[in-house]
Amino acid sequence: MNVRPRQIIHPGSRSAEFQGRCALAVMAKAPKPGHVKTRLSPPLNPQQSAALNIAFLRDTMACLQEVAATVDANPIVSYTPAGAERDFEAIVPYDVHLVPQRGDGFGERLQHTVEDLFAAGFRAVCLIDSDSPTVPSAAYVTAVEWLLCGEDCVVLGPSEDGGYYLLGVNASHPSLFADIAWSSAAVLEQTLQRARAAELPAHLLRTWFDVDDGQTLVRLFRELAEPCPATQGFAAKHTSAYLSTIAEYLDTAPVVASVRQGEGQ
Repeated sequence: MNVRPRQIIHPGSRSAEFQGRCALAVMAKAPKPGHVKTRLSPPLNPQQSAALNIAFLRDTMACLQEVAATVDANPIVSYTPAGAERDFEAIVPYDVHLVPQRGDGFGERLQHTVEDLFAAGFRAVCLIDSDSPTVPSAAYVTAVEWLLCGEDCVVLGPSEDGGYYLLGVNASHPSLFADIAWSSAAVLEQTLQRARAAELPAHLLRTWFDVDDGQTLVRLFRELAEPCPATQGFAAKHTSAYLSTIAEYLDTAPVVASVRQGEGQ
């Protein structure tokens, strides 16, 4: 059986199909045990953390494909390490392009992803984390609409921990990624400071949460089990299904014990 080659955007390549569109680029690591979601181990083991990361990616891509059906946008996966394309074969649909990350530090990889996607022909670029599978699709739609309206601006989706789940631009602004204290509670504020210094209008989306420790995993478990209409995000069916399977044999793990204790109150 012939398998279509994975569509990869190489630095310097350009395609007419991207003209006038926004790239929705998910920043992703190859989902190998011990290399992803390490702050969730414990309470999860490395294999479970990697499987959860895969579920997150599948749900994020499903959400972005819904977005792409309503606005001029293309889901993209910006991946690391280079050469890890096969690790995404069973996770990312074949109509989704991949772009390899370049650069040493996280800020460099973000900026190079922006540069490579603009060089490929996109009019705007959104960088999206892979830790927030329940962000409502409406937030991404709003980001695309702001970016394609013509104003040079930055769009930010604030995370409750002080970072952001989305950063969108319609022109290259390297200062947004320079001298940022990554993985700290100062990321969003420092990015806003860079925008103000560049006299760049900043638009803020709805604040959401990412899942990178046991406490936020508990919250995700609860919200997917009993969604509240007032705060409901994307359904994240893959994540919900996987959490249901691991809950069956993690009775003594802090994450499950905390959830069940909360249910009994």
